[in-house]
Amino acid sequence: MNLFGVIPVRLIDLFEIGLVAVLFYRLYLTMRGTLAVSLFWGFLGLLLIQFAVEVTDMKMMQSMFSALSDIYVIAAIIVFQPEIRRVLILFGQTPLFRRLFTSVQSDEFVTEIIEAVGDMSEQRVGALIAFKRTNGLRSYVETGESLQAAISKNLLVSIFHTSSPLHDGAIIITDNRIEAARCILPVSRSGALGRQFGTRHRAAVGLTEETDAFVVIVSEETGKISVAEQGVMISGLTTIELQSHLSEALLT
Repeated sequence: MNLFGVIPVRLIDLFEIGLVAVLFYRLYLTMRGTLAVSLFWGFLGLLLIQFAVEVTDMKMMQSMFSALSDIYVIAAIIVFQPEIRRVLILFGQTPLFRRLFTSVQSDEFVTEIIEAVGDMSEQRVGALIAFKRTNGLRSYVETGESLQAAISKNLLVSIFHTSSPLHDGAIIITDNRIEAARCILPVSRSGALGRQFGTRHRAAVGLTEETDAFVVIVSEETGKISVAEQGVMISGLTTIELQSHLSEALLT
């Protein structure tokens, strides 16, 4: 195939262009609302200045940029480490990889969780429930109290009751069991989250920025139910909508 009768274009070239476009778009979605966007424009600005220096043949500036170019790659890896990590997580979340490396979950515990979340929402009891998927959550489990308990509505409600010594922090569920409670999660610094969301919601988003975990949140102030996945939070869900999100995230 010839483009305008001059440049030969193969089908593989069109596929490559489409693939690069998708990758850059996913990278943009990952970086949107973070400090990395400003840093990216800063790096791009340096590259444009370097290009101008090369074109105008500025010897002294060329020497300076030549020395800096050796550390560009290392600097980029260090600066964009969180974003690179999130992009790799996105690859691991594709259906093919998840079917290969994720164990099949039972749907029996979903009803218990839905009923517990519904009760806590009505009573405005704050809750933070993280579900392990492909990525291990061992480092976060170790910050809390090990339980290794079967999932039940009464246990979930009692854990997050304000009189419980375990109600602060998150519980982490692995393979249909409550692995630990009172776990500390990383707090997101994303500017995309509104001011109405507090530490509990930011911790939920923070965990999903660094891992492929699925997180359910109940607001203590409003009783609203939210879910977080891939660094994005959806708020104001009904229990029916929550069941749909849980089933899609954990049972497919």
